[in-house]
Amino acid sequence: MASESFEPALTCVLAQEGGYSDHPADPGGATMMGITQGTLAEWRGNAVTKADVRALSRTEVAEIYRKRYWDSVHGDQLPAGLDLAVFDFAVNSGVSRAVRSLQRVLGVAADGRVGPETLQAVAICDPGEMVTRLSALRLAFLEALSTFPVFGRGWTRRVREVEAEARKLVSALSVTPARLPSTTKELAPMDITKGILTSRTVWANAIGIGALALSWLGFDTSGLDKGALTDSLLQALAGVSFVASTMFRILATKRLDSRDETSGLIGEPRLTVLYASGVDHGFSVETPASWYMCAR
Repeated sequence: MASESFEPALTCVLAQEGGYSDHPADPGGATMMGITQGTLAEWRGNAVTKADVRALSRTEVAEIYRKRYWDSVHGDQLPAGLDLAVFDFAVNSGVSRAVRSLQRVLGVAADGRVGPETLQAVAICDPGEMVTRLSALRLAFLEALSTFPVFGRGWTRRVREVEAEARKLVSALSVTPARLPSTTKELAPMDITKGILTSRTVWANAIGIGALALSWLGFDTSGLDKGALTDSLLQALAGVSFVASTMFRILATKRLDSRDETSGLIGEPRLTVLYASGVDHGFSVETPASWYMCAR
């Protein structure tokens, strides 16, 4: 997992730890955001008071959590979800116990240190299954503690909530990316027909085949300029298409004008037939694109 996962994981842990507490049944004594008086003294290298614990800043707490817990369990090298489960376990019950429990569910030697063998096992594991098994092992350990009758309800809730959050992170990485829609445009039959009729290649081939057939019948086609003939045919086709489209427009407009007069509607938007122009090899062919109408 990337190093930027630490801050979200820390936020989750701090939500579980809460603020300052000094419960008489808690062997850790005075605690602020999960940092006990003893842990703070070790971190600073000198004795601290309860007032020092209470005055802890989030910045210093984050530094302690990263160096003493996150880095110790190699959080940056654990997959999403499993990193949170191991990290919170380490904060709550100690790094060594959390790592040994992780190694047990992975099936490697439980020496309490994250080394190459552990990381190799992590790389091929199912993170979701590991989160479930690790959470069960963690809860079993807590239930065996003598203080479970006092803190058991809160510990159980914490394990379940962290497990649920960890599984969400695992699921987020397992989502298959949405398939992008195809950008290929499907041509309508009219577009295909128009493309064939206005293709220089098609007509050149047709003229070539015709010339070959004439030569077989005994006609002399050696002086035939196939290129010029192709251009002439295409120009003729363009002219016929232009005349046809113009006549179609005139007839359609007259029909609409007649409909407006008989309907008695005044001030309504005029309708006109939608046309499309196609350009191929230097000449313009204007043909009706659709029988549908749109407001002008």
